[in-house]
Amino acid sequence: MNSDRRTAVILGILLIGSILFGILNTVPALESSDYLTKLSTIETQVLIAVFFQAAMAMAYVWVAVLFYPIIKKYSEGLAAGYFGFRIIGAGFLFAGIGSLLLLLWLSQSFVLAGQVNAPYFQTTGELLRRGRDILNHIGMILPWSTGGLILYYCLYKMKLVPQWLSVWGFVGSALTLLATLLLMLNFIKIVTPVYFMLNAPTALFELSLALFLIVKGFNHTD
Repeated sequence: MNSDRRTAVILGILLIGSILFGILNTVPALESSDYLTKLSTIETQVLIAVFFQAAMAMAYVWVAVLFYPIIKKYSEGLAAGYFGFRIIGAGFLFAGIGSLLLLLWLSQSFVLAGQVNAPYFQTTGELLRRGRDILNHIGMILPWSTGGLILYYCLYKMKLVPQWLSVWGFVGSALTLLATLLLMLNFIKIVTPVYFMLNAPTALFELSLALFLIVKGFNHTD
């Protein structure tokens, strides 16, 4: 297996891994009204989510690192922009780990305190919960999707993958950016059909790209 083929396979595996890690780092209890009480009872589940968010962030970093020299062959400027945006996105994922650990600690402190200073705990908890949503669904996605627009444009021009696949990725990233902007401006919420539908094309594309890279590899890297 030559180096280009090996890189394609590794990228495919990382993309699939990041999708799986993204599913496994969710904590449904955070959506319940009594999350401050529930989190302390599911500490192991929360710590598992923390682990998989860290794994997802690391996978994203490696995806950025491996794609950078490939698109640098087309344009050093675009490659630098792509790498910068994607590393910033991964950085927000790492920051989200801290907010989840703080929520767990706050929940444990809330249970120990009983009803003492309950409004303080509830206000702090809501700030941390909303902050985590902002880090994971706005702070991470805005730069990551912007980097995606650069990447899929370069892949289209270089014809490293079928051009229809590059177009799909470009359109999917644009729709994800739209969903993120609507979320940021409070026109939609995270757990809604509209948000899901706008992000679904990107999720399906990343899975399709991963499978293509594993099975076929790059068309060429010249």
